[in-house]
Amino acid sequence: MKLENLPKTKEMKSQKRVGRGPGSGMGKTSTHGQKGQKSRSGASISAWFQGGQSPLYRRLPKRGFNNKQFETKYACINLSDLNKFFNDGDVVTPEILKERGIVKKQLSGIKVLASGTLEKKLTVKANRFSTKAIAAIETAGGKTEVI
Repeated sequence: MKLENLPKTKEMKSQKRVGRGPGSGMGKTSTHGQKGQKSRSGASISAWFQGGQSPLYRRLPKRGFNNKQFETKYACINLSDLNKFFNDGDVVTPEILKERGIVKKQLSGIKVLASGTLEKKLTVKANRFSTKAIAAIETAGGKTEVI
């Protein structure tokens, strides 16, 4: 096998030069065909466009039940936040968190997550705790209470 007989790969192929006159074979319409939306500059049609007819997702009826509006969402707080905003021996409740502006909305309750470290002895009252957060609070000498 010789160097000149190697099969051409994508990297080796030269780029197609369009719009360089009639002699190039790719002049005038520059490989865009004749007229129409796709021949115009800047034209791009989205993959789901169906030529102006009513799209399939609007032709089919709505089906099924969605429980999203009734889901329970928790305002999450990390151990690093508790460590930053509270002193040793404090009691942390959802009302205090909202008062101090640490949590904007309580939503369905407060969930304590284990991101960061806690070096203070705190009594934390919340609706939910992650297992790692419970372990971290108790190793720091604090208590967890589920509301």
